[in-house]
Amino acid sequence: MRTDDFDYDLPDELIAQAPAEPRDMCRMLVLHREDGSVEHRVFRDIIDYLEPGDVLVANQTRVMPARLIGRKPTGGVAETLLLRRREDVDPMGHVWECLVNPGKRLKPGAVVEYRAGGAHAPQNSPVVLRATVEDFVDDSRGGRLVRFEPCGENAAGDPRTLDEAIHAAGHVPLPPYITQYEGDPEKYQTVYAMKEEHSAAAPTAGLHFTPELIERIEEKGVKFVTVELEVGIDTFRLVEEDDPTQHVMHTERYHVPAEAVDAVRAAKAAGRRVIAVGTTAVRSLESAWEADAPAANPAVVARRFEDALDSAAASGRGDIVARENATTNLYLMPGSTFHVVDAMITIRMKPMMIDGKLTHVVGMPHHFSWATKLATGDNVNDLTPNVGDPNSYIPEYKAFLVNLEKAA
Repeated sequence: MRTDDFDYDLPDELIAQAPAEPRDMCRMLVLHREDGSVEHRVFRDIIDYLEPGDVLVANQTRVMPARLIGRKPTGGVAETLLLRRREDVDPMGHVWECLVNPGKRLKPGAVVEYRAGGAHAPQNSPVVLRATVEDFVDDSRGGRLVRFEPCGENAAGDPRTLDEAIHAAGHVPLPPYITQYEGDPEKYQTVYAMKEEHSAAAPTAGLHFTPELIERIEEKGVKFVTVELEVGIDTFRLVEEDDPTQHVMHTERYHVPAEAVDAVRAAKAAGRRVIAVGTTAVRSLESAWEADAPAANPAVVARRFEDALDSAAASGRGDIVARENATTNLYLMPGSTFHVVDAMITIRMKPMMIDGKLTHVVGMPHHFSWATKLATGDNVNDLTPNVGDPNSYIPEYKAFLVNLEKAA
C-alpha cells in the first residue's frame, strides 16, 4: 500500500459549493453489503436504518473563526490558522500554535496585521489584531508559535479583548475544496455544537443533522450522546510519506463523558449498535478504550471483531472508560481492531461516470492544504475501500465496513 494509490482526479464541477437546505435533504448513499446493491436516499431517511436501543455518538466540538488573513508591513498577504492556545507558553492565552503561509517568509520576528472583516476587508478597515511570530514548532511543517495582541476598541468603547479581535478578523475555516461559498458560516457548524470554540475544523459528518431529525431519532428509541474531539493540525497536514503506515498523527485533545460510556455499555449489553457520527467520534470512542481494564459483563465488543485476539471477548480484558482532557494520536489503519464502534455515518459525494460506468463514491480521501485554491497537491477523492477522512487523515473503510439495512 502506497499513499499515491489514493490519487484520483475529481472535476471541480462535481464538488458542491453550498450546503443543502434544509440540511437533512442532502443525498445519502446506502450500500448493501450482502449483494452490493445501492439505494439513493436523502439524509433524513437515516432514521429508517436505525433501531430502538442503538446509540448515536456525535462530536459536539465547535469551530473557531480560526482562519486569519492579514498583511505584513511589506504589504504581502499572510495566512494564519489557529490550532490551539499554548497556555504553557503564555498563561494569559495570547500565544497560539498556528499554521502559517507562506511559511518560508514568516520566521520568528515577523509581524502580521489583521483588519476587521478579515479576508475581504477594505484597506481602510481598522486593524483589530496584530501577530508576532515567536518560534518554530518542532516536527510541524508550517507550524509556528505566534503571539497575538488585540488592537483598538470594541463597539462599547472598551479595549478590544483578544477573543473579540479574533472574531472581528477571523473566518470559520471551510474545507479547501469549498472555494465559492460566502453564505452563513454557521452552516459549517453542527446544530448540536457546544458553545465554547475549540476546533480548527468542523466534524463534517454531523453537518446534515437538524434538531427535528435528532428529535425524531430519539423518539424512535435511539440514544443520542456526544463526545468532543478538538480537531487540530492533522486536518491540514499532508500525508507526505510514500508508505501511509509511516505517517505520524499529532495529538488532539478529546473528552468522553461518563454518560457516553454508560450509553455504550448499555447498548452492547442489549445487543444493540454503537454508531459513530464521523471519524472524530470514532477516534474519541476508540481512544477511550482501556486495554488493561477488566472486561465488562457482557464484554464491550465491536461487531465483526468478536474473534480478534485483542478483543475483550477473546482476551477477557479491556473496556471503554470516561476521559476528560485526554490526548490521542490514534491512527487507525487496515488491520486495526475496533473495540467499540459498530458502524459509522460519513459523508458521500456525487456518483461519477468512469469508463462508461456509474461509480459511487463513499468516502473523501486525504487532500492537500488548508490554504487558498492556489495551493496544489493531493486530490480529494479516491475510488478505493480504504480512504482517509479530510478532518483527521485517518484511513476509513467507510461504507465498506458498515452494513446499513432497513428495519423489518
